[in-house]
Amino acid sequence: QVHLVESGGGLVQTGGSLRLSCAASGGTFTNYAMGWFRQAPGKEREFVAFIMARNGLTRYSESVKGRFTISRDNAKNTVYLEMNSVKLEDTAVYYCAAAQDFSSALLRGKYDFWGQGTQVTVSS
Repeated sequence: QVHLVESGGGLVQTGGSLRLSCAASGGTFTNYAMGWFRQAPGKEREFVAFIMARNGLTRYSESVKGRFTISRDNAKNTVYLEMNSVKLEDTAVYYCAAAQDFSSALLRGKYDFWGQGTQVTVSS
């Protein structure tokens, strides 16, 4: 059983930056591909970013590509999402997720474990 805890959310101005963290426990973090998702009120959850378990390959949604960076520190069992040049549309609850099967995660958004989410609010 893997437990994921997001942190780092808060209020940020448009154009500003924020770094989210997701700490994992209870599993072998190195074996899991990780993803970030977000959900705004009244909207469906959407994919944000993905990172492979070991080789560091990443993927991003078009809406955040070039602005957000996903990274991981396997020694710390932590995945990060650095958000730069944030926009009002980035306001959402951000969730991290872990997947044992990277292909299922990439192709179908199928993850095995999810965090509780952290709120990011972008103000003008």
